[in-house]
Amino acid sequence: MLKEDSRNGNNLLSVLNEVEWARVAPHLVPVDMPLGQVVYEAGDRLNHVYFPATSIVSLLYVLENGASAEIAIVGNEGIVGIALFMGGETTPNRAVVQSAGRAYRLDARVLKEEFHRAGALQRLLLRYTQTLITQIAQTAACNRYHSIDQQLCRWLLLSIDRLPSNELTMTQELIANMLGVRRAGVTEAAVKLQDAGLIRYSYGRIEVLDRTGLERRVCECYSVVRTECERLLPDPKAA
Repeated sequence: MLKEDSRNGNNLLSVLNEVEWARVAPHLVPVDMPLGQVVYEAGDRLNHVYFPATSIVSLLYVLENGASAEIAIVGNEGIVGIALFMGGETTPNRAVVQSAGRAYRLDARVLKEEFHRAGALQRLLLRYTQTLITQIAQTAACNRYHSIDQQLCRWLLLSIDRLPSNELTMTQELIANMLGVRRAGVTEAAVKLQDAGLIRYSYGRIEVLDRTGLERRVCECYSVVRTECERLLPDPKAA
């Protein structure tokens, strides 16, 4: 069984009541999530779900020509593999580790059994799913109507919200693939933010220096997603 303090890594796990935790904990397996690892491909059968702790997983929609764009990110606030308890055994999108770290893996059978008990965990997972749907919808609107500068600010803020520090290991090429834009556009946007003293960028590493400054530049899409998370998901510190 995992140590009690392991619950602090993922917010959903941290607010489970003692009875649910006792049923789930023996089946949780700590795993490394290296940068770029494909958690699952579109169409894969889901044999496990993942509760990120210090890692972030990007959910990508892949087109027939191989092009892809990020539709949402999942960090320590959530779970990767919602299709499993929403009635499907497969998912139409790819999941790739965006920021390296750790996660807890749980067997699909265990999660479905606990979900169908219709207890607190079921309600929590459904609330989380609503926040994820909000993020996907807002990302679609943002990519259509807002500038690359605003999209990059949104992406940076959502990412550091899910990390223990203000530093990300990520190249501009990967960010461009996530946002579904040309690398030159990301480079130009990153230079503007660095010149403004908001970030420090070196190859493969981005450090957020001025979060408040990013929040002043970002579009409303960031606050919509964050507000929905705060409204629907319990605060693990309060729990």
